[in-house]
Amino acid sequence: MEILVGHASAHGSTAEIAEHIASVLRGAGLAARARPMAEVDDADGYGAFVLGSAVHGQSWLAPATAFVRDNLAVLAARPVWIFSVGMPGALRGPWKRMASAEIPVIEKGLPAGLRPRGHRLFSGVITAGQLPLAGRLRFHLLGGRFGDYRDWPAIDAWTTEIAGRLLPGR
Repeated sequence: MEILVGHASAHGSTAEIAEHIASVLRGAGLAARARPMAEVDDADGYGAFVLGSAVHGQSWLAPATAFVRDNLAVLAARPVWIFSVGMPGALRGPWKRMASAEIPVIEKGLPAGLRPRGHRLFSGVITAGQLPLAGRLRFHLLGGRFGDYRDWPAIDAWTTEIAGRLLPGR
């Protein structure tokens, strides 16, 4: 069984997380391949899915939601986990504590019928160059800090849980 680690990335951070997840799954003895969801036209060829998207405006990117919508029948019949990549790690104070409330909002924006076995919100990389001037000012006013906030140990732990669920005899 091959696992698709599908991704939709705006600036590359989500793609790098997907590549890392695929590598950890392969290290656990599973066949896994990371691919941009916009390039996948053979979803039926995969036995399980780990799908992730960058989050903009509390929503997955259009190629990710289109992939889910177009492949809902396949996804409904197979194990699926999803991850979202946003900026909770870049926020401070009350804004950071409110980040977990974003998960149900993201899920509500996904096509109805998607029933993932788990969903994680990870922090990504945010740089000043990714935001227009107004966005940089708003980000600064919210106490945001630019940088790489990916938590690789948390990503590894979640991926290891997935591997444990997919490995035969477990």
